[in-house]
Amino acid sequence: MFGASLRAALVRVGRRRNIDHQTDRILAGLRGEQFTQLPLVEQAMGRQALAHLQALNTAVANVADLEQALGEAFAQHPDAAILTSFPGLGTVLGARILGEIGDDRTRFTDAKALKAFAETAPVTRASGLKRSVTMRIVRNRRLCHAGYLWALPLLTRSPGARAHYDRRRQRGDTYSAAARNLANRFFGILYHCLQKRINYDEAKAFPPDIKITS
Repeated sequence: MFGASLRAALVRVGRRRNIDHQTDRILAGLRGEQFTQLPLVEQAMGRQALAHLQALNTAVANVADLEQALGEAFAQHPDAAILTSFPGLGTVLGARILGEIGDDRTRFTDAKALKAFAETAPVTRASGLKRSVTMRIVRNRRLCHAGYLWALPLLTRSPGARAHYDRRRQRGDTYSAAARNLANRFFGILYHCLQKRINYDEAKAFPPDIKITS
């Protein structure tokens, strides 16, 4: 009975591989012989554990309340439907990106400006025979991090994004470089959709007859 509950708990928190092995390992640890303390020490440790648990429950409840308030406020924004039409953008991450770029559509002169602000666009320096491509130093770190977080769900929810990422990896990019390049492309698409007031369209973002190289 407890093993089934534990297995279900592992699945709920996102575990997908070796579920049975993990369940058996945890059960073996719980059922094994444990070190003991003096009775008063164990009671004190138990009280301390309960205090931590109560604090954790409060924190979880606060996060849920904040997320609900965020969802209600975000849903009222005119850009919410456009942002959440993108694969991998839900309420929390969508609101985070909106909060960083703002809703003044004249703030960025073009998609390149938004990409530079997000630090996903690289900087190319050339001097004589030397040429280097590096990350930007001056940037909005919070938006940059949001773009990095966005790249991961894009790989599973957008076939075009997955193919684009795989091409970058085949060209020798590291995971971070390929993910940054993918976020860079999607920030450009996001800029276009916000300016044109249209939702994301996978077929238009990644036409089958056009090879994406950047």
